[in-house]
Amino acid sequence: MTEAGKGDDRIVRESGTDARIALIVEPVLAADGYRLVRVRLSGQNGLTLQIMAEREDGTMTVEDCEAVSRLLSPVLDVEDPIDKAYHLEISSPGIDRPLVRKSDFADAVGRLVKVETSIQVAGRKRFRGRIVATDDAGFTVETDKPAIGEDFRTTLPFEAIAEARLVLTDDLIRDALRKDKILREGRDEQDDGHDDPQGEEAVPNGQDRI
Repeated sequence: MTEAGKGDDRIVRESGTDARIALIVEPVLAADGYRLVRVRLSGQNGLTLQIMAEREDGTMTVEDCEAVSRLLSPVLDVEDPIDKAYHLEISSPGIDRPLVRKSDFADAVGRLVKVETSIQVAGRKRFRGRIVATDDAGFTVETDKPAIGEDFRTTLPFEAIAEARLVLTDDLIRDALRKDKILREGRDEQDDGHDDPQGEEAVPNGQDRI
């Protein structure tokens, strides 16, 4: 992991079994140039372990998902953190990505977000609005639809965040497609004009899964 990466650890973390799995997979991912976004064990399709990851530049292609699956499967087999049969699913964060690092919140300034806190802040635990500012301690949300008596702007400390994610909007989709186009053009130049074999499925900020 780079020095910059070390200073940008996740501030939104798991608990219980998810946390134990995160401790196993996070250093393995980092050693291969990936960042852990989230671990979630659910009852979907019997029992599914979803590991959400990305490269340090925020991209994650279908090929990356396959590579991460090959990287983590033997490690999880050896460590055996789950005592039942499960399906391993590797995914990218998606356009409406979870925000788990301070840099995620900084990058999301001007974006619409949904936030849930672990403790009450300004009398409530759920917020929806645009991030208008961030600093090392937290970020400020400007509520788009304030209820009667609610503050128009609320500053939320990072230590109180239980879950946060971008809200899918037309602007967010448009900017993601623009970024994807730039990244594709850069890859095409590196490949001397050869097309991406994955076609439209290899969307760096899509919800690629294997």
